Amino acid sequence: MLLLNELDLKGKRVFLRVDFNVPLDKTGKISDDSRIRAVLPTLKYLIEQKAKIITASHFGRPKGRFMPGLSLKPIAVRLSKLLGLKVMFVPELIGDEVERLKHDLKEGDFLLLENLRFYKEERDNDPDFARQLAKGIDYYVNDAFGACHRSHASVVAITRHVKKSVPGFLVSKEIEYLQMMIQSPQKPFVAILGGAKVADKLPVIKSLINKASDILIGGAMAYTFFSAQGLNTGRSIVEEDKKDFTLKLTDKAQEKGVNIFLPSDHIVAEAISSEAKTETISSFPIPEKSLALDIGPATIKQYSTSIASAKTIFWNGPMGVFEIDQFARGTIRIAEAVASSRALSIVGGGDSVAAIFKAGVENNISHISTGGGASLEFIANETLPGIEALREKQHDSIQ
Repeated sequence: MLLLNELDLKGKRVFLRVDFNVPLDKTGKISDDSRIRAVLPTLKYLIEQKAKIITASHFGRPKGRFMPGLSLKPIAVRLSKLLGLKVMFVPELIGDEVERLKHDLKEGDFLLLENLRFYKEERDNDPDFARQLAKGIDYYVNDAFGACHRSHASVVAITRHVKKSVPGFLVSKEIEYLQMMIQSPQKPFVAILGGAKVADKLPVIKSLINKASDILIGGAMAYTFFSAQGLNTGRSIVEEDKKDFTLKLTDKAQEKGVNIFLPSDHIVAEAISSEAKTETISSFPIPEKSLALDIGPATIKQYSTSIASAKTIFWNGPMGVFEIDQFARGTIRIAEAVASSRALSIVGGGDSVAAIFKAGVENNISHISTGGGASLEFIANETLPGIEALREKQHDSIQ
């Protein structure tokens, strides 16, 4: 695949697709700018190479409607501070004013467009909308790994209307680490999967059964596995329509010699509340009025032992209701175990990444992925629509 540093960028208009979908606090201010900072190496390189930069991102889920609270204007302010230069912002994506600003850009100038998802044509992968986005553009750079699993106009269709398309430094790094993990992982390879729903993880579990040594299951999704075995899980979340799948997955793993571990003890409570009284239990049934909200100390010890022996680790999803401190211990301890390991470690997914930072161990993780859903789909399919679009458009002709 052609890379960004192989292009002659001086004086060229570059459309840079990024992921600035950052969280906001109650006052509407950016509470975590790590996604913005993750793209700074690509941005700074484009500026140093004297490209004329047009940048666009999605933000929230406005569903094709203009919503003032989801404008990218505050992002432009934060970017200006981080880059130490003025970032021009235009509250539009296409049209005469955008074209005028594109035309007037000088080398090293930076223009930020409005939220892509204010236009329903973005999610529809509309070819005419993509053609308008690409108008006057020489090169397309995708540095929005978290959006690469979406067949949207600014991710896929736009590549058909520019001379060349390449990944940015962040996307290149994501591809490098994930390919290393799924194509030639050092064994033992331990996968840690948590979160609420088995449905969200089924494709990745199927893929990992062919690659991993141990799969450690936590979070609410574990109780669909338990319920499928005929165990009484109290009020724990169970996906009834996925129980048969979990049994098939367990059988398949056994055939492949892969160990699927489920929690051996559980932190339970009658309510998902910081005020709830908790209990640690190590056998079934879970009390009728209770639901499991975190892994217990025995499970933490067992999982940490498996992690300590690993040479490759992938982690996606919390071990409990991580948002509430008294149900976050399992997730934090797993974060510490992963960080203490000497393995190649890749962590993806909002809560898993949040746990890494909350535990203060982010510097001991090999790679923190910026795309939870995208990384799962990449592992399941070994590619993504946005990456395929880059591979298909690496030459100098406009369709």
